[in-house]
Amino acid sequence: MRDFMCGKCGQRLSFENSVCLSCGGALGFHLPSRTLLVLDERDTVTVEGLRWQRCGNLRAAECNWLTNATDGSGGALCRSCRLTRTRPADLDSEAMTHFAEAEMSKRRVILELDELGLPIVGRDENPGRGLAFDLLSSADEEVMTGHEDGLITLDLAESDDVHREQLRVSMAEPYRTLVGHFRHELGHYYQQVLVDDGARAARFEALFGNAEQDYEAALDRNYRVGPPPEWPDHFVSSYAAMHPVEDWAETFAHYLHIRETIDTAAAFTIAPAGTRLDAPLPGNTGFDRLIDCWLPLSWALNQINRSMGHRDLYPFVLAPAVLDKMRFIHELIDLSKASNRRQPV
Repeated sequence: MRDFMCGKCGQRLSFENSVCLSCGGALGFHLPSRTLLVLDERDTVTVEGLRWQRCGNLRAAECNWLTNATDGSGGALCRSCRLTRTRPADLDSEAMTHFAEAEMSKRRVILELDELGLPIVGRDENPGRGLAFDLLSSADEEVMTGHEDGLITLDLAESDDVHREQLRVSMAEPYRTLVGHFRHELGHYYQQVLVDDGARAARFEALFGNAEQDYEAALDRNYRVGPPPEWPDHFVSSYAAMHPVEDWAETFAHYLHIRETIDTAAAFTIAPAGTRLDAPLPGNTGFDRLIDCWLPLSWALNQINRSMGHRDLYPFVLAPAVLDKMRFIHELIDLSKASNRRQPV
């Protein structure tokens, strides 16, 4: 995450700020330039001849993003909010509080995907398999967090710290966050996007296994007998050992964890500038540089957390087999970014 600054008074800002706490200026996040901009008295700003206005979800989702108001192509909602297909009713105040927290985490992840150059194609562009989110409350109905053909469903109860922590402990998970849920479920979506039926599919099977094996049988086996005892030698988490598609999603999520954390560290000068999300890190050399940065950084961050009496920030060990899988994901994302750069504007 970048280090933001108020263009009016120079105050340092957080990604979530909609108002500068120093000068009181209204702020909006402009995705194309990835900057927080100071707005005029109409809550708009002009960038390269285009007028941008605040997202219509400023209050409902505490969204501080901007949408293109010049030709109406952006609509009333920003790029991130337009991806949400279903949300709670306005009168459900508890669910709407959780909804705002979930949208905040989603915006952080959408920005990372954008910086990595991954395609973000909504259902308005691809009705059959475009990306969409159903953010639902399980207070009155059963909600299963998951993914199906680009549609990601999230139980908003995951926004509640007590509920999420109870699940984390009961399921023996070392890590469970809203951001983590979004990254994992997006991993399922990008498996469909990045892995085709050719050489990439063969490489996927060699690293992760046959994605066509019976998922329900694997799920039943996982909850009945648990992961194999040797799972730490082959998988990034015990859940990843359940099935090849979950292994991919977990590994993809951890790749995003690593990239975003290194990017933030670089923004605050505690990691090399060349490891930022927008830096060219092609192929094996680029991946090796990331991991050479990540291992000492995560060790230091874990020790800092322990100094404050917290659990390790990153309580995982990256075995060589996991790094091979992550290297493949890095390669696919790099190829996707290069392909997107070649597309005509």
